[in-house]
Amino acid sequence: MPSKPEKPSNRDVPRPEPGEVMRDEMLRGRRARTPLNAEPALTNAELVQLQVRVVALENLVIALLADCSESRRALADQMAIHISPRTGYTRHRLTLHAAGHMKHLLERARYFRAIPTDGRGT
Repeated sequence: MPSKPEKPSNRDVPRPEPGEVMRDEMLRGRRARTPLNAEPALTNAELVQLQVRVVALENLVIALLADCSESRRALADQMAIHISPRTGYTRHRLTLHAAGHMKHLLERARYFRAIPTDGRGT
């Protein structure tokens, strides 16, 4: 009588690296399967909440930059220059975007600084 085929053991199943997200699960909007020591992936609702908070914080930063001293704006501009990659270092995509976004926030603050107000906030 032929023997039964052996079931693969758990040791034979490839496991994701810690923190690695199963792409197909993420694309379907489900929480991804991750190792026990990793954080679960964010749901769509959690991502939307993060986006709302980022927009709110950006607008607060613009308001603060529009009403601050020139030395504070120069400091913010220097920080954008500081995080930009220097010669001989790797040009990381996210760092480039962050520096550009900081410059953009400063430009938007300059626009609001130029708008006169009547003292009542309108």
